[in-house]
Amino acid sequence: MEKSALLLMLHVFCGVLALFSVSQVTADDPYKYFTWTVTYGTLSPLGVPQQVILINGQFPGPRLDVVTNDNIILNLINKLDEPFLLTWNGIKQRKNSWQDGVLGTNCPIPPNSNFTYKFQAKDQIGTFTYFPSILLHKASGGFGGLNVYERPLIPIPFPTPDGDFTLLAGDWFKTDRKTLQQSLDSGKSLPFPDGILINGQAQNTFNGDQGKTYMFRISNVGLSTSLNFRIQGHSLKLVEVEGSHTVQDTYDSLDVHVGQSVAVLVTLNQPPKDYYIVASTRFTKRVLSASAVLHYTNSQTRVSGPLPAGPTYQVHWSMKQARTFRWNLTASAARPNPQGSYHYGKITPAKTIVLANSAPLINGKQRYAVNRVSYINADTPLKLADYFNIPGIFSLNSIQSLPSDGPAYLSTSVIPASLHDFIEVVFQNNEKTLQSWHLDGYDFWVVGYGSGQWTQAKRSTYNLVDALTRHTAQVYPNSWTSILISLDNQGMWNFRSAIWDRQYLGQQLYLRVWNAAHNLANEYDIPANALLCGKAVGRKP
Repeated sequence: MEKSALLLMLHVFCGVLALFSVSQVTADDPYKYFTWTVTYGTLSPLGVPQQVILINGQFPGPRLDVVTNDNIILNLINKLDEPFLLTWNGIKQRKNSWQDGVLGTNCPIPPNSNFTYKFQAKDQIGTFTYFPSILLHKASGGFGGLNVYERPLIPIPFPTPDGDFTLLAGDWFKTDRKTLQQSLDSGKSLPFPDGILINGQAQNTFNGDQGKTYMFRISNVGLSTSLNFRIQGHSLKLVEVEGSHTVQDTYDSLDVHVGQSVAVLVTLNQPPKDYYIVASTRFTKRVLSASAVLHYTNSQTRVSGPLPAGPTYQVHWSMKQARTFRWNLTASAARPNPQGSYHYGKITPAKTIVLANSAPLINGKQRYAVNRVSYINADTPLKLADYFNIPGIFSLNSIQSLPSDGPAYLSTSVIPASLHDFIEVVFQNNEKTLQSWHLDGYDFWVVGYGSGQWTQAKRSTYNLVDALTRHTAQVYPNSWTSILISLDNQGMWNFRSAIWDRQYLGQQLYLRVWNAAHNLANEYDIPANALLCGKAVGRKP
């Protein structure tokens, strides 16, 4: 984030915390109340003492367990010496981008202040996460699991597991995050990570009874590195990906890219002893691994020997695996109607957007760009500028919807789109590194992966029957990935690289989904407790 923008955002007008507007909730749905305090602490995740970000004294933060349609009222108290925001990775914030927790929608919470998030897990079920969205806070922690469970009368397409484990795996740096941030600001790239953590530690143990079946909810909460996950001697039955129930195929190991989440069922059907759980890096010359222990409660034998080997540098293997992830068409998700009742493949897209990432030097410094535009944060959140009609904050002509030749430049890039349109988005990756793309406010159908340059002829390879819906999609080196999106959620939505140094240095934009008719059926009003900053200071919500 630019220093000038951050300084302006520090001058935040804190609105009075108010009760949740009746227009924004359903009275029959339960409320759950939380108070979280964000502080610094000193821990040694990789054996070296370093400053981390704690939530209620925990690293990672508390696991947030809710049920479909719960209303979450979460008072976040910032005790850091910097502004802070949390974003809810994969929660769609239906008609409510006011609660998304990114700089395009929200003013950051100043030090020694608070903000109460008020949102609903509307029509969602599955495995998600939350994490800090500004500066490089994510490199210090502040992340956690967010699990949305089914309502009692909504069936799930598998027997209720005997237990439920959340595994937050990710790369980790011993270097202080402020030093990492200064390095990025000076035009350098992130160094190679120092290790991998599982639930914030180098060692964990998960206990289970022989013969029982457990759900493992696995999320890649790291900054930059894809991971492969496996359990020694056990198969992984994939049942859910980021809110979608899947065809229940079985795997020996699974690739999970930055920002992604999967849920698998594991049956403890092996001889009673301890087994390795492994997360290791993918597409890296040097492979880093973290291990945990799956402990049978009747085990008398500790783990020993080498870690079970995973795949090495095999892009084709990973792309082939990704194509096997399919939608379970007959299963219900958060609603009782089957997932497959929406025939996405029979809809003609109203528009095609092609987003090409690049790594240009701008003013002699390393930046990252989309269609030649490297994003810079405005001093006023785009959503507030849009609501208050504040000119000069962003332009709807700031970025082209197709790649073009020419030098890269800095801008606050926003792509306009119409509410209820159905669009095709192609991610074109001409670099030698894997990309991971996330869209707030939505999930989307990942209909195609391919090598080389995308052309219209590639549509003949799309899966238009049972492609998976998810919120974060990988794009392999020198390859493309195509998605389809039903734009049914009005708001200002962050379209970003989930690889955090790329996001920080400009590989992001916003999708403005808009309908001129202003009514609560399309979008909720600005919350009464909205923080105001930049050019929005002094205006009335």
